Amino acid sequence: MVATRFAPSPTGRLHVGNIRTALHNWMLAKKNGGTFLLRIDDTDAERSKEEYVEAIRADLAWLGLEPDGEERQSERLEKYEAAFEALKTAGRVYPAYETAQELELKRKIQLGRGLPPIYDRGALKLSDEERAAKEAEGIATHWRFKLDHDEPISWHDGVRGPQKFDPATLSDPVIRRADGSWLYMLPSAVDDIDMGITHVLRGEDHVSNTAVQIQMFTALYAAQHEVQQNPPELAHEALLVGKEGKLSKRLGSLGCDAFREKGIEPEAIVAMLARLGTSLPVEAIADRQLLLDTFDLSTFGRAPAKFDDAELERVNTAIVHAMTFDAVKDRLPEGIDAAGWHAIQPNLSTVEEAGEWWRLVTGPIEQVEFSDEDREYLAEAADALEWGDDPWHAVTAKLKDSTGRKGKALFLPLRKALTGMNHGPDMGELLPLIGEEEARARLKTAANL
Repeated sequence: MVATRFAPSPTGRLHVGNIRTALHNWMLAKKNGGTFLLRIDDTDAERSKEEYVEAIRADLAWLGLEPDGEERQSERLEKYEAAFEALKTAGRVYPAYETAQELELKRKIQLGRGLPPIYDRGALKLSDEERAAKEAEGIATHWRFKLDHDEPISWHDGVRGPQKFDPATLSDPVIRRADGSWLYMLPSAVDDIDMGITHVLRGEDHVSNTAVQIQMFTALYAAQHEVQQNPPELAHEALLVGKEGKLSKRLGSLGCDAFREKGIEPEAIVAMLARLGTSLPVEAIADRQLLLDTFDLSTFGRAPAKFDDAELERVNTAIVHAMTFDAVKDRLPEGIDAAGWHAIQPNLSTVEEAGEWWRLVTGPIEQVEFSDEDREYLAEAADALEWGDDPWHAVTAKLKDSTGRKGKALFLPLRKALTGMNHGPDMGELLPLIGEEEARARLKTAANL
């Protein structure tokens, strides 16, 4: 069974890039009848906040991306300790003693010599006496995972195709800090094995991490498991960029709160992000099953995916125009029934705008100045108004015959007198909602009667 995971760190709110990753992992699992897990990567006790954990859950729920299970890394520390000890016994982790300043100096020297700035394995070159001396001096020890330079790293990436890395060109990653806390690499690999994750789909900025973790998977299986297994299927999608084609800091702060404030529907976000960066067109598709049916990693491109606010607003408007009254009735101002929703819906770009358009019915409306000729026309309209099944077409037909007016001259003064605007909902639907008494009063006011 396909099992995917979304693994945010609760050090801040989800942003649009996180949301896209969560969505695609949810889609990959659901299309294949699998499970989608939420893993809270909260090993950084100092920066992780419970309020962010709650916010992550709430944002996923709002988007309709409910996980099938949840795990927290802070509750799995014994698992990481056991894995660490097994790797240490197998000779795949080793202590290192360099300070951040010393490592930075090494990098500068390597760059100055035209060499790649990778760790030189200086800690492995120390004798037992030298290590003992450093520990006697109280130098804090951090721990690195030892890459096997004789084991080439390759995998078929679900988006990028064949990938190959020479492990000698990679730094042995630090997996544990001097204070005993964990960095991302080892806990993530341990969790993916224990939780049965079959597919890892994430951003292309993790490609080099993946190369390291492939060896880590192999080492963990060898050290802790009797049966050797293959790593999960791996795929790395292109990152989001702004419409100007550059990485945007704004995208890093654009999250569900910002979308909600702008009146963006979760269905619009899902419809856009589901296909952004693929060869499929971005369309206002509220049917999740249709999105799932067309989801395919083979459609994902290598070029950066451009996020455009205007496109999201276009999709959102189309989604709103297709929403049923039952879907929105609890969010509408008091008094708007199905007929009212149908009348104002084509003029909305967000559901929240309904109240503004509904004021055309409830009033008061903004008074408009008219010419003497139009005031006489509106006075005649007040007298000609007859109520029935279709009062708008009845009165305009009557006025067309009696005044000879047609087109804008016939319709626009009436609309402005009745709504205070020169555009808006279909008057055939709006006039019955305004009501006969109020409509006649507005016409008389506009005519200065």
